[in-house]
Amino acid sequence: MDYERIADLPVTIESVSTSQLEADTTSDFARVTTLFSLSGPGENGQVRTGEGEDVTYETEEHRALVDAELPALSGEYTIDSFSARLGDVDLFPAGAPDREEFRNYRQWGLESAALDLALQQAETDLASALGRSFDPVRFVTSTRLGDPPSTDRLEKLRERVPGVEFKLDPTPEWDDAVVEAVAETVPVRILDLKGQYEGTDVDVPADPELYRRVLEAFPDAVIEDPALTEETDGIFADPAIRSRVSWDAPIHGLEDVEALPWEPDWLNIKPSRFGSLESVLETIAFCEDREIRMYGGGQFELGVGRTQIQTLASLFYPETPNDVAPRAYNVPEIADQLPASPLEIPSEGAGFGW
Repeated sequence: MDYERIADLPVTIESVSTSQLEADTTSDFARVTTLFSLSGPGENGQVRTGEGEDVTYETEEHRALVDAELPALSGEYTIDSFSARLGDVDLFPAGAPDREEFRNYRQWGLESAALDLALQQAETDLASALGRSFDPVRFVTSTRLGDPPSTDRLEKLRERVPGVEFKLDPTPEWDDAVVEAVAETVPVRILDLKGQYEGTDVDVPADPELYRRVLEAFPDAVIEDPALTEETDGIFADPAIRSRVSWDAPIHGLEDVEALPWEPDWLNIKPSRFGSLESVLETIAFCEDREIRMYGGGQFELGVGRTQIQTLASLFYPETPNDVAPRAYNVPEIADQLPASPLEIPSEGAGFGW
C-alpha cells in the first residue's frame, strides 16, 4: 500500500505555529481556515517549514486557537508515529468542537504539514516517495446559481474559460426552466444533491421530482450524495442509475465505504474528512483494487491545503472530474484570466503541495 512507502519517513519538529486565513467565497460566506507551520532542521543547517491547513468550518474554532496552547508536538518522529501522537492528544484545547468530524479536519491539517516537512527534510517530493508521477489534473469548478437561480455566473465563466466544466448543486428551486437553461449553457459533470448532510446550512431534503428532473436532463453527470428514502429508493433501484451515484459526506474512512448500501462506482475523496494519511491512502488503495473511480473534492481551502489536494488528484485520479479547481474560481469576483483545465502540477522542489 502507498502508505507503507511514507509511514517510516522521518520528520524532526522543533516548533509549531499557526496563522489564520480569511476570504469571501462564491457560496456567500466568509471562509476562515488555520495554517499549521511545523519547522525543523534541513540540510546545511537550513530551517525547513512544512505547512498544512485546518478546514474546520466554524470560525469560532479557529479564533479559539489564537490564545490556546497547543499540545507539545516537537520531537523526532516517523510519519506513522506522529499520527499516533496526534491520536493521543486533544487538538481542541479550548473545548470540544460542535461536530466530531472537525477533529479529522484538524488532524489532517497537522498530518499534511508533517508530511510536507518530512519530504523537505528528505529533499524529495510525494511522487518520488510513492513511486508515482505527477500528471495534469482535469478539474471542474463548483458554484451556485443564486436565489433566484440564474445562469449568469456560468455564462461569465464560460466566456473566460471556454472549456470549463462544472459541478453544481441542484436545489428545489431548479424547476424545468432552470434545468433546461443550465443544460443548454454549460457541461455539467457532477450534480451534488446534498442529501447526506444533516444539521448544516447546505442540507437539501429528498426530492424525487427534482432527482428525476436532473437525472434525465444531465444523463452523463455523476450524481453525488442522494438521500435514500422510501420516496427515492425506486429511482436508485435501477442499476444504470446506481452506476452514476457517488458519495461524499458519509465517507470518513474505509469502513464507511464498505458500509454503503451498494458497492459504489464513484467516490469523492476529500482528504480532510479522513483525518489521517493512512486512512486516505488505504481507501484509495481499496478503490484502485475494486476499480472504483475517484475524484478529488475540496473544502474551500485558502492556502496550501488546496495545492495538496490537487497533488493527490495528480497522483491518483488525474483524469476524472476533480472538484479541486484553483482558488481563483472560488472568489466572488470573476477574474479576467483564470487557469484552464488540465492543471499542470509543479514537478520541481521538495515537499507536499506548493
